[in-house]
Order: sequence, then C-alpha cells, then structure tokens
Amino acid sequence: MKQRARTVVFGTAMAAAMIMTAAMSAGGAAADVENPDATAQALAAAIDSGLRAAPDGRMPQAIVDSGSSSDWRKSTATDAVGEGPEMSAYLAAFAYGLIHPDAAPPGANRWDCKPSADHPRPVVLLHGSWLNAYDTFAFLSPQLARAGMCVFAVNFGRSGLLDGGGFGAIMPGRYGVGRIEDSSRQLAIFVDRVRAATGAEQVDIIGHSQGGTLANHYLKFEGGQGKVRELVTYGATHHGTSLMGIATLGRAINNLGIDILGFYDPIVGAANIQQAVGSPFYTTLNAGGDTVPGVDYTVVGSRHDEVMNPYEMTFLHAGPGAAVDNITLQDGCDQDLSDHLTMMYSPRAASIALHALDPVAYPELTCTFNPWLIGGGGGL
Repeated sequence: MKQRARTVVFGTAMAAAMIMTAAMSAGGAAADVENPDATAQALAAAIDSGLRAAPDGRMPQAIVDSGSSSDWRKSTATDAVGEGPEMSAYLAAFAYGLIHPDAAPPGANRWDCKPSADHPRPVVLLHGSWLNAYDTFAFLSPQLARAGMCVFAVNFGRSGLLDGGGFGAIMPGRYGVGRIEDSSRQLAIFVDRVRAATGAEQVDIIGHSQGGTLANHYLKFEGGQGKVRELVTYGATHHGTSLMGIATLGRAINNLGIDILGFYDPIVGAANIQQAVGSPFYTTLNAGGDTVPGVDYTVVGSRHDEVMNPYEMTFLHAGPGAAVDNITLQDGCDQDLSDHLTMMYSPRAASIALHALDPVAYPELTCTFNPWLIGGGGGL
C-alpha cells in the first residue's frame, strides 16, 4: 500500500507538471529556446512559483546567473577534495554536501591509484545541474573503489559573479550551472590529468543528468573520442527536457536547502537553459547522431523521474561503431521507485554501473526497494 500511495502521489505530481509545462509552452516565453534571456526569466518564474517560505518568513527568489544572451558568464572547475563519508540515502548526502560542498565522494580522487589488469581504465564521475560530486556519488563511488577501480570526480560548471544576485547567501555546492561548452573544456583538462596520473590511455565515465550530456559533448567536440571506452548515464538530458522539469529540480533542491540550513537564492544558470528541449545546443550536439564510434553506452532512465520527462528522451540510438544498452530501471524490478536524484542511491542503479564496467565480476543486477524522494540505498 505504501508503494502504491507513493506511485499515486508521484503520478499526480507528474500530471500537474505536464499540464503546467503545456500551459507555459502555449504562452510562448517558457519555450522560447531561441532567446536565452527570455527562457532564463521564464525558468526563474517557474522556480519561484513552487518555492516555500523560509522558517523566518522570507521568500526565496530565483536569480539568473548570466550576462546577456550573447555573453553568458563563464565558469570554472575544481577537484573534489577531502573524502566525505559513505552515504546510503540521498537526503543525508545532500545535507553533508551543503556543509562540505567541495568534498570528494568516498574512494575518489586518490591520485596515487594505479589501474589494475582487471580494471585498466579509471572511472570519471560527473554530477548534474545544481549538484556536486559528493552529493551525487556518495553511494556509488565507494562501491566502485571497493571493486578495485580508480575513481575520480570533478566539480564543473562553477558559476562566477551573479547578475542580480550580488553577494547574498547562495546555496553552497550548487555547481553545473555554467555553459556546457565551457564545462566540456574543463572535463577535457580533467580527463587528461587523470590519464597522465594513472598512465591509462582511456577512461570510463559515469554521468548523472547534465553529466551525461556533458560527456557526450566532450566526446563529440572536445577530443574525447578515443579517450573514453564506456559511458554510463543516469537520467541524462541527452535530448533535453521540459522547462518545467528543470524548474522541478531547482525547486526540489532549494526547498531541501531551506529545510536544512535556512534561506537561499536558487541559481538559474546557462546550462539549465541549454537543456530545454529544442534548444540550439541540442541541434548542434546531436546533428551527427547520438553516439560516436568506439564507445559502449549504458543509458539508464527511471519511470519515476520527475525531472527528465518523458524519461524515454534519455535513451540513445546507436550509430556506426557504437553499442547502446538502454535500460529502464524498473524493468524486472518494480519496487525500485527511484526518481531523478535518488536513482544515484539505488542498489539496482549501482549494480548496472558495476555490470557495465565489469560484467564478469558483476554478472547479475540487484533488485530491491528504493524509496522515491528520500533514497535509502535499498531501505528506509
């Protein structure tokens, strides 16, 4: 009954979101992906519409992190440093990531790690929009490290000064907001550092949400082809998502922050506008097809993903010289109720990554209950 109730609640929320998306698109502003400034303001308004008041009564307000439509503000990347604790629940990891926004997920960024014969390629972890390396991978990273893999993580797309936001209190650790093209160049530098440190010719990449799209851009436009063997993505915005989907993510993260630490302004970054379905970014990204030769893709989507909707848009079509395995998380495992954020705390999702990277040692997929919204590594 509890699972059924959660499903009903989720379905109701999704229906409301789809209705709101259609209404906003009909109005024009929210779907104006050819005009980044208009789209940014529409997204800020969509986020504002669902924000809760802080305990002291103040109302947060979304702010746009950009210059003009022709001068999107650039961003930077930094290594995740100082390993945080292993977590089995998303909410706990999110809270820790607010206080330690630059923490490395456990097992990651051990720069003296040398790949073994069984695992010759290091694994690079890429978080999504408004997230960071720790709160995304505090569950998966240590499992990869215990499996004998060298694991590395970077916080990309860190925003510069904020237009309209000044120096007010900004929720810490909300990265992945800079232009995806800039983040792609940051990733290229990071991958080359990992290859140099480990002596490996190639890496494998695991990307969540925007992280999967970023990996695709790196493969196609920043010299990644030939340097990556396996790409595993979760809820990746490979073909874009609705503006309301992006707004849902922003509200969810900000409302969690209000509950935990008080009042913050959410950031509307350039990357979030680029991920609106039909944007010029996707026209360029997918003009030559979804894939590049020489890469094996494992693409995971969840039926309960309230951000990447419809979730099937995450799936890829294999082009020449590439292999694609599109996986719906609930196929054969209905009790996994993972949504966009909590899928990274799903034992089944973790087993998919382990199987993709080492099918001999991990031939079977796990199936266990993982709660929607909370995420508990298989339990409450």
